[in-house]
Amino acid sequence: MDKKVVVITGASAGIGAALAEQVGRKGWQVVLAARREPELRQVAARVGPEALPVVADVSKREDVQRVMEAALARFGQVDVWVNNAGRGISKLVSELTDEDFDEMMRVNVKSALYGIQAVLPHFQSRGSGHIINVSSVLGRVPHVPQRSAYNAAKHALNALTANLRQELRERFPGIHVTTFLPGVVATEFGVNALGGGVDSRQIPGAQSVEETASVLLGVIERPRPDVYSRPEYRQQVIAYYSSEDLLIPGR
Repeated sequence: MDKKVVVITGASAGIGAALAEQVGRKGWQVVLAARREPELRQVAARVGPEALPVVADVSKREDVQRVMEAALARFGQVDVWVNNAGRGISKLVSELTDEDFDEMMRVNVKSALYGIQAVLPHFQSRGSGHIINVSSVLGRVPHVPQRSAYNAAKHALNALTANLRQELRERFPGIHVTTFLPGVVATEFGVNALGGGVDSRQIPGAQSVEETASVLLGVIERPRPDVYSRPEYRQQVIAYYSSEDLLIPGR
């Protein structure tokens, strides 16, 4: 396969970091974006000389544009853009403040919108490219009430992704748009959630970041519209929406 230039946001840890390392092992060129500079540079060092770390807050449009400009300046093109940055929350709907809800939308949805709009003109000019938005199974089956506004944000991200795919389908068939939906992954996601929370690494059955990133790498190699990080998640979604009582997943 031709060498690709892959931009990954939220790349200083978790799925983003694991994906960067796997992409690097294929000999592809990687642009890593995240806020935490020391961690980001550590990941870049593990990836190797084909990695370009860009310290950026992707909830700010100007920072995302700067990531795009850095990628073009270094590599001349972008082939894949992975909107992976995100953050959870541990609050019930009745506890949410305006700031809580705005933060979830800013980090989980607007950051992806900024990434889409930064890279899309480049993809359109080339007639090819691949946008991957990392969502969550909770964006389809919102059965964890403490995640409330996170669930809502991921539902919004799913709709945005689907509408982008519809927008591009006829005029730009060479541009692929993917919704990637992992379940519980063994990362710091839980403890880093707004309001704190259970450490995702301690949840039984949590998927490893390496396995999750491997599925995501497979999506880059063979683009598909909707991909779950485990096959059984698709069946859970089907069961949920087939149920007369949506409060009881799988029944």
